[in-house]
Amino acid sequence: MKTTSFLKSGSLALAATGLLTACQEGRDERPNIIVILADDLGYSDLGCYGGEIHTPNLDRLAEEGMRFSRFYNCSRSCPTRASLLTGLYQHQAGIGRMTFDAHLPGYRGQLSDNAVTIAEVLRGSGYRTGMVGKWHVAETPLQPDQRDWLNHQVHHPAFADKACYPTHRGFDDYYGIIYGVADYFDPFSLVSGEEPVRDVPDDYYITTAFSDSAVAYVNRYAQGDRPFFLYLSYTAPHWPLHALPEDIALYEDTYRVGWDSIRAQRYGRMEQLGILADAGHALSPRPFDRRWEDNPDREWDARAMAVHAAMVHRMDRGIGQLVEALKANGQYDNTLILFLSDNGCSPEVCQNFAPGENDRPDRTRDGREIIYPKNKEALPGPETTFASLGAEWANVANTPFRYWKAREYEGGICTPLIAHWPQGIEQPAGSITAEPGHVMDIMATCIDLAGATYPAEYNGHAITPLEGKSLAPVFRTGTRQGHEYIGFEHFGEKALIGRDGWKIVKQAGENREWELYDLNTDRTELHDLAAAHPDKVAEMERQYNAWAERCLVVPAPR
Repeated sequence: MKTTSFLKSGSLALAATGLLTACQEGRDERPNIIVILADDLGYSDLGCYGGEIHTPNLDRLAEEGMRFSRFYNCSRSCPTRASLLTGLYQHQAGIGRMTFDAHLPGYRGQLSDNAVTIAEVLRGSGYRTGMVGKWHVAETPLQPDQRDWLNHQVHHPAFADKACYPTHRGFDDYYGIIYGVADYFDPFSLVSGEEPVRDVPDDYYITTAFSDSAVAYVNRYAQGDRPFFLYLSYTAPHWPLHALPEDIALYEDTYRVGWDSIRAQRYGRMEQLGILADAGHALSPRPFDRRWEDNPDREWDARAMAVHAAMVHRMDRGIGQLVEALKANGQYDNTLILFLSDNGCSPEVCQNFAPGENDRPDRTRDGREIIYPKNKEALPGPETTFASLGAEWANVANTPFRYWKAREYEGGICTPLIAHWPQGIEQPAGSITAEPGHVMDIMATCIDLAGATYPAEYNGHAITPLEGKSLAPVFRTGTRQGHEYIGFEHFGEKALIGRDGWKIVKQAGENREWELYDLNTDRTELHDLAAAHPDKVAEMERQYNAWAERCLVVPAPR
C-alpha cells in the first residue's frame, strides 16, 4: 500500500495500527521525517532568506518546497530543543531556563517524566529513530575537576545522568554532544550511544562528523522496510567561531564593507524574495552608535563574520550530502525535511566569559592555551581561540528585526523554517507562507503524518496534553486553524502573540511596561501602540498570566 495518494487526498489522521497492518505486505510507506536544527543561526543568514552566505542546498530545498516567514522558537537553545522534542512549551517540558535544576517543576534542567519525545512516540508506532548532534536537554552538574575534564585531561563515564541521554528518550541511535558548547575540532561531551568518545582524529571537524553520521544513518535505515525519524542537531554556527581554513577563505573579503552595508543588502534581497510581503515592515534601526568607518577593529570583525559564514557554508554542504544519500536510496520524494534555527543569532561576547567553567575549556588536549580575545588580539577561526560575533553582526544576521537570542522580540524568537516533501506538500514550489507556527508544532506534525497516537500515559507517568498543532494542513492548503495565542518567557523576558497578529512584549527587570505591536502591519516592532490601546494590552496581559500559570512559568526562580 502506498500512502502518498492518501496523503494528497487531504486526510492524514489514520491510526498507526491500521497503517502498520496495511504495510505488512511490503515496505511501510509512511513518510520518513528529518528535522534539522541549526544553532544560533540568524533569520536572514541563508540565501533563501536574503543572506549572502552560499547555501545552495538549503536554497534548493526552499525553491522546491516552502518557507515559513512567521515561525517561532523559544529564544534560546535548550528551551527550544525541549519544546521541539516534546510538543509542549519548554516550561512544561522541564527546561524553562537552562540545564541546571532550580527545583521548580518548570525549571528542572532536564526533560520531564511527564513529557514524551517525538522519538518515543514514533518508535512506538514502528519508526526507526536516530539522532545526531547537540542534545542539551539533560541536567549537566559540574564536576570538582571540571576544568581538567573540559580539557580532556581526566575522564568521567557520563556527562549527565544516562537516563536522560537520547538513547533513553526514544532514539535507537545517537552520536553527538550532551552539553551545549563544543570545541569544533575536539569536542567535550561527545558520545556514541551512551559511551564517551575518548579521542578524535587529527582532521576532525564536528559539523562534518555530524553530517557524515547522518548520511550513514540514512544509508542504514533505508535498507529496512520501516520509515525513519532523524533529528540532526548541528552546533553551527554557535560560538566558538571555529571553521576550516578553506571555508573561511571563501568569505575573507565579503564583510570588509561593514555592518550597515551587509544589512542593507540583505534587506533588499528579502524584499525581492517576498519574505515579509504579507505585512508592512521597515528595516529596524540599529541598536548601537558605532559606525564601521570608526571601528578600529574592522579587520577582526570582518574575519569574525567570515568565520560565521564559513560555519553555515559547511553545514549547508553536509545537508547537500544528506539529500544525495536520500536520492541514492530512493527515499528523497517521500521524506519530509524540516530545517530551522533554535533562536536568533547571538549577541554574546564569549571572549568575556570565564574560561575553564561549565562547558568552556581553557586549553586544548595537547596543552595549548585557548585564547579568549577580550581585546581582539587573536583572530577567530582556529581551535586556539574562543570568540563570538557580538551585537553588531548579530543585528545583521537577524535582519530586519530588532534584538537577538534570549529576547522575546522577533529577532530572538522568529526562525527561518524550510519544509520540503515532494510527495506531500501541495503548495506551489517556492511558496512563502505567513501562517504562524511554533517549534512545539513539529511533534504534532510528526504524529499526524505517522498516524501515531500521543499517549496519556508513558512509562507509568501521566503525560501533559500536547500543545502543538500539526502543520500538515499548511502543506496541503496553505492555511490552518492555528493557536489562539503563543506564549513566551525566558529569564523574565515575556511575550504573547495572538491569533489576530497582535503582540505584547515586556523586557526583564523592574518597572518595565508591556509594549504592544500589530505584527500585521509592523513586523519589525517599531511602533509601540500600548498607550493608544490600553484595553488590548489588559486583555492580552490576562491571557499571558493565564498561560504562564497553566504552563508552569510561575512561580519562576529569582
